[in-house]
Amino acid sequence: MKHLLLAATLSLCSLTAQAVEIAVTAEEVHTRITQQDSNVLFVDVRDPVEIMFVGFTDAVHTNVPYLLVDRRAWDEQRGTYQVNQNPRFLDEIRAELNKRDLDENTEIITLCRSGSERGEPSAAFLRANGFPNARYVIAGFQGAALKEGPQAGMRLQNGWQNSDLPWSPKMNPQKMYRP
Repeated sequence: MKHLLLAATLSLCSLTAQAVEIAVTAEEVHTRITQQDSNVLFVDVRDPVEIMFVGFTDAVHTNVPYLLVDRRAWDEQRGTYQVNQNPRFLDEIRAELNKRDLDENTEIITLCRSGSERGEPSAAFLRANGFPNARYVIAGFQGAALKEGPQAGMRLQNGWQNSDLPWSPKMNPQKMYRP
């Protein structure tokens, strides 16, 4: 029984270490990408329409959506347009790495709005498909929503925007996704 408990504990510690390793703060990302010898690919994985309404940081190298909104299909259960995984995501990430003479061992950091719906899943997907150093920005671009107070529900804590890092309401057309 002791051996089984020890094995389970070690397994849980390994999973916890892996979960921590995949997540980085916005400040850590900014430090990494501003270093002169930085071998990082920083990718905004949001749909360009979301970027248009929420804001953008020119610190990213490119925009390659992990999920794309299909405006031809309606999701009755969610009451929104259907969202599908970008079928070219891996190919487009490889192309971005090739443009910069980088390989699959490069640190790839993904950024979405909140870190949870596309950021973390896109990093996990990249890791599962041969990119062992994929990570995501904790709390994403906009940050986490406040739980209490008069501004409850508003994304006013942490994340890229709320960390005094460079961003703009304008998009950079040279970096935006164009299928």
